[in-house]
Amino acid sequence: MQYSSKLIEKAVQEISKLPGIGQKTALRLVLHLLKQDEQYTRSLSEALLQLRTQIQYCRQCHHISDEPLCSICRNPHREQTLLCVVENSQDVIAIENTAQYKGLYHVLGGVISPMEGIAPSDLHVETLLKRLENSSIQEVIFALSPTMEGDTTTFYLTKKLKNLGLKITTIARGIPIGSEIEYTDEITLARSIAARTVYEV
Repeated sequence: MQYSSKLIEKAVQEISKLPGIGQKTALRLVLHLLKQDEQYTRSLSEALLQLRTQIQYCRQCHHISDEPLCSICRNPHREQTLLCVVENSQDVIAIENTAQYKGLYHVLGGVISPMEGIAPSDLHVETLLKRLENSSIQEVIFALSPTMEGDTTTFYLTKKLKNLGLKITTIARGIPIGSEIEYTDEITLARSIAARTVYEV
């Protein structure tokens, strides 16, 4: 693709690095920004810079947050006896959008994947175990994507939690095998949460 400006070319190259955006879409976005007021572009740039420099991760559940404790962990009206274990923050957002779950979360930061070199030590497993030792949590819900890696992670964690006397459940398999939670429609996800089943080793 030929560009009349090195500045446009550089902007297109950077924007096209975003997932799902090719060079043609990136060029459209760059040209759109050029048509806007300068303040619009400044506001966008400042918002992205603040996002990158000021975002935090909750010290308790590891969800994206603006403060040391996220709004979910700080909310006294959440069900303190339920803990939903998910892979990432996108899954928290997806489940929250169903409005069917009122408990707490724990974000692992990934799933066990020997093929990609991701071991249990690379995930937030230790903080999960410590959190469960001295808490009022009675049920742990595994809401990991029904993939081989998700099932492996669920199996591994279930073995770790076996002696804690907790009720261990997984979301119902209304979600197609091999799909990702964040792309599941809200109705299917809501039914999966409502009809969760006991996980047996």
